[in-house]
Order: sequence, then structure tokens, then C-alpha cells
Amino acid sequence: MNDNDISLILEAALSGKADFAEVYLEEESTRGVSLLNGKVIRAGTGAGAGIGIRIMQGTNSVYVYSNNLETSSLIHMAKEASQALAGSSDYGQIVLGELCKTSPSMVSIDPDSVPKSDTVEILKQAASFALDYDPLITQVTGGYNASSKTIRVVNSRGVNREETKKRIRLSMEAIATKGNEKQTGRVSPGTQRGYEFINEYPVIDKVRECCDTAIRMVNAGYAPSGKMPVIICNGFGGVIFHEACGHALEASSVGIGSSCFTGKLGEQIASSVVSARDNARIEGEWGSYYTDDEGNESSDLLLIENGILKNYLIDELGSRRMDMPVTGCARREDYTFAPTSRMSNTYIENGTSTPEEIIAATEEGLYCTQMGGGSVDTATGEFNFAVNEAYMIRGGRIAEPVRGATLIGKGPEILMNIDMVGNDLALSAGICGATSGNVPVTVGQPTIRVSSILVGGREE
Repeated sequence: MNDNDISLILEAALSGKADFAEVYLEEESTRGVSLLNGKVIRAGTGAGAGIGIRIMQGTNSVYVYSNNLETSSLIHMAKEASQALAGSSDYGQIVLGELCKTSPSMVSIDPDSVPKSDTVEILKQAASFALDYDPLITQVTGGYNASSKTIRVVNSRGVNREETKKRIRLSMEAIATKGNEKQTGRVSPGTQRGYEFINEYPVIDKVRECCDTAIRMVNAGYAPSGKMPVIICNGFGGVIFHEACGHALEASSVGIGSSCFTGKLGEQIASSVVSARDNARIEGEWGSYYTDDEGNESSDLLLIENGILKNYLIDELGSRRMDMPVTGCARREDYTFAPTSRMSNTYIENGTSTPEEIIAATEEGLYCTQMGGGSVDTATGEFNFAVNEAYMIRGGRIAEPVRGATLIGKGPEILMNIDMVGNDLALSAGICGATSGNVPVTVGQPTIRVSSILVGGREE
């Protein structure tokens, strides 16, 4: 779509009583493959394009979208949408700002240049290894997805930015079965690098780890219940912070007063050993971007410093509600969603303890090495998370594996109960779902200890 067409669409969007209009353009191509026990069950490619038009007046907004990119139809759609904000606008002719192009991706080998058969062979070898590894391993799944998305955001303030993101993700899961019991081990790395990431990834070593985890857990006894110290491993352990704290720092909750952290800037919300960031500007990281989905520059945002709340994640609508500047955190799954405040690469920063010191300092408790799914209420901070892999700690040492553990608590309380933070920060890829759809995010943390948290489990 050329600049003149975009200008005409913006002018049509501003024909009613609007103070802001935005055009979001998107093109995306995808390719992927899935295997079950070494056999291909899905393989395909896809492509799509579309446009979203947002019109705002104060904190009121109208959003329309289409995959019909005919200019006359889009002008008509924008004019109709503008009628929801009836009145007259004082905008004259739209003048587009100079186009700025960005990309956070680091690609040496374009995934599109690699035949699907190469990836299928890698996943087949992984499945063959796993199925031969132990009789308890009864099912192995593997998957690979690659995408290339280019967005362009142009608005009535002169913003005119374009960004291309190329992502790939590999997933492998082994299931161990013993009687009626099934347990899984899973890895699913993601990155904004090229196919060189797959070539360098230690696939057999990682699928062996998946098998070992599943076998240990299917043979494990049940976790005990009650309040106790809990050590949460680095990497994907950060999903608890993401869910129990990160969402409550988004303007979509804070701006309407439905967050447990509303009005707490400058206050202590966590232990003094806790500092945390949302950094969208890590080159090549799964959740990174340099241009957000409102056309703003992204940020490396300090959320918590030594326990003190420093910043919220604020989009355009949140900025209007909160009378605070945007922080470059507006995201959406695709053009069918209006943007809202979302996390990117969100993590607790390194502390001063080693993981070994944290374990040795814990006389008795639970050591969680793989977290599962969970839920959180951002208004209260209440959450519960399943633990996929855990071990008891006895006498400052890792003891027997246990299964069936669930961590239950309130985000504000847990943040205050973190009393040791490791020096082994790791990041892990994930997908986050919210009102603007599913977006790639990174969670992370070093090994941490929560001095007291309620563990749900049961005795055999």
C-alpha cells in the first residue's frame, strides 16, 4: 500500500470527532511440521496480510480490520468507523513522517531456504532415540515452526515505522507411562535467529533430558502439602513472576484500577533482593521487538529495583487513562486485534547467591525444576501453578523426586517472601494470551528461594 493511500485512509478515519488515528499493516508467512512417534502428522505453509484501523477520542476507541486491501473499501470502512465518534475533526491533510525500518532478528541461514525434509529428519532421529531409550517412553512428539512477519504502523502524529521479525521454534516432548500414570518431559526453545539455531541445538541431549524427566516423574511419589520453603529453578521458572506480577503491571489492568499494584509506584512491593526488567531490546531474543505495534520505540524498562516499584507497562490507551507516557509495550497477535499493553522479555535480574548456596541453605523444602501451566487473578494477585518436575530438599541436599505439586499464593506476598536470588539468570521462550491475542514472550529468572509458600500435593 502506497503512502498516498495510507494518507487517504487516515484522513477518512479522522473525518469524525477523533483526536488520533492509526493504520496497522501486516504481512506474514509461516511454515511448520509436526511429528508423532517419528511420523509426520502435519506439514504446511501459510501466508496472510491485513490491515487494522484504530480511531480514538480521549479514552474511547473504535477498531476495525480487513484482509481486503482495496483502498476505496478501506476508506469507506474508516469513514463508517469514524461515525462512532460523531462530530468534526480539526485535522487537515495528513503528512506522513519519514519511514523508519527496524528488525530485532539475527538470521544467518534463512529458514525458508532449508527443505522441510531436513527438519523432519532431525525430529525423526530424536523420536527414534527416545522410543529406544526406555520401555517406559511410550510417545514422542516433535514440532518446528518458522515465521516471518513485517508490520508497518502509521498514525496521525507522524509515526511511520516498519519492522520485520523472523522467529523459529522447536519443540520435543516425551511421555512416560506406568500403569494409568503418565508424565512428560518437554523442551521448546524459540529464538529470532535463523536456521543455524537448529543446526547448533543439541537435539539428542535435550530429548534424553526429556526422557529422564518423564521417567523420574512417573516413578516418583506424591509431593507433600503445606507451607514450606520452595526453590524455583532458573529459566522457565520465571513464568510465575510473569503471571503473578507482570500482568498486574500492565496498563490494561492498572489503568482501570483492577491491579493489585495500582497506585504503588515508588513503594516496596517485593523483597529488597528482587530487581526485575521488561527488556524488549535484546537482539535475537524470542520476545524482542524494536518497534511496538503502535509504532513506538520499545524500551528496556526497569520494573522493580531492590524491591521498589519503578515503572508500569503503558500503551496508548493506558497512557490516556493514567496520564503517563507510553513505554513502547503495545502488542497484538495480528491485525485482527487492537493493541494493548503486553510484556516482552520479562525477568528477575541476577542476585549474588549461587544455586548450590541456595540449596545448601535450605534445611527442608521443595525444589522445582520445571513449571507447568497456571492461572492468576490480576486484581488480587492470587495464583496457582502446576509443577512438572520437583524434588524434596532434605538437610540442604536434593533428595527424592515428587510429582503432583502445585504452588498456591498471592503475587504480592510471594514477592516479599523471596529471600535468596541466584546468579544463574536464564531466559525461556513462551506464548502469552490476553485481550490482544497470543504473542511471543520470554520469561526468565535466576534460581530463587521463596521462604514460605503453600504447596498443594498429597500423601500416597
